[in-house]
Amino acid sequence: MRYPKNVAVRFPSSKDQKLIQIVDAALADASRKSGEWLVCRPGCCQCCVGVFSINQLDAARLRRGLAHLEKTEPDRAARLRHRARESVARFAPTFPGDPVSGVLNEGGHAKQRFADFANDEPCPALDPVTGNCELYESRPMTCRVFGPPVQSEEGLSVCELCFHGASEQQIAACEMKPDPDDLESRLLKEFEKESGTRGNTIVAFALAS
Repeated sequence: MRYPKNVAVRFPSSKDQKLIQIVDAALADASRKSGEWLVCRPGCCQCCVGVFSINQLDAARLRRGLAHLEKTEPDRAARLRHRARESVARFAPTFPGDPVSGVLNEGGHAKQRFADFANDEPCPALDPVTGNCELYESRPMTCRVFGPPVQSEEGLSVCELCFHGASEQQIAACEMKPDPDDLESRLLKEFEKESGTRGNTIVAFALAS
């Protein structure tokens, strides 16, 4: 199995850090308003099972986090990378995209294939012993906004474990608006232009190389 090679591109760390601060502040505010309805806790990892798409900015952030872990805790980093490579090896034959670069195909048919793809696959960043994310500070935006009410194509959505007993009005009052100025889109466009790599991928491919 060949793994995609990382492209040596300057990561927009200061701009990305600003984005993270904005999103994390929105999460903190939504968590405060949600109170006991929001049951997300360390070790609750149901949302860490099932493959989901990430953009190239997320992928670069994850690789940077893994590089830092390799310096501080090389054994943990090696186990994480091994889990990522095992994941890629398991589902590469049916991957709905390029099995070398890890870039997902686009279009309606590809989206349907992806919706049915690897839904029981745990995220390689998930520590199977503790149930915690080993790259929590570098996690993708999807992970950062999961739990509180967030607008999606289907409307206002929340984690199925949260907000039991809350009315629609109470849920709406806790809505999280993670990136109101759409800073992420501008950073992503800038990063894709500089790196020459476009399109979404998944966590395992980002961490397997």
